[in-house]
Amino acid sequence: MSHPVRAARRRIQTEHASVIDGIDACADAIADPWDTARTTDSRAVADGLRRTLEETGVLAALPGLLADAVDATGHDLRATPVPAPPYVVVTSRGPVLRATIDPGRLVIRFDAFEVIRDPDPTQPPAYRRRDGVAVTVSLES
Repeated sequence: MSHPVRAARRRIQTEHASVIDGIDACADAIADPWDTARTTDSRAVADGLRRTLEETGVLAALPGLLADAVDATGHDLRATPVPAPPYVVVTSRGPVLRATIDPGRLVIRFDAFEVIRDPDPTQPPAYRRRDGVAVTVSLES
């Protein structure tokens, strides 16, 4: 793990735990009404999560988290991030934040759901709520 990745992860975990908790709570709100432990409706997961993140104010906090994570790397953002692509994208797994910095693209994933692929390729993938939120930080070249 590179120094910028380590610095960004540390900053997120120490300074933005409330945002991670907010993502976790929003994901719980999406999964609670399911009648089983999983769903195959990826759009309902992604759209529902985005809507819930927006309603609770968590979505609006993500650009600030991204800017702070970039600051922790010792690099600068080229523009002010906004809660929309290309900086913030809400997927069926959870929010993904991206910023281009001098060494490459900093990518921060908040995985609240996991994808379960069926061995039968004709069956759609299913989405299951993770136990908590997995935070992954990477630097892509």
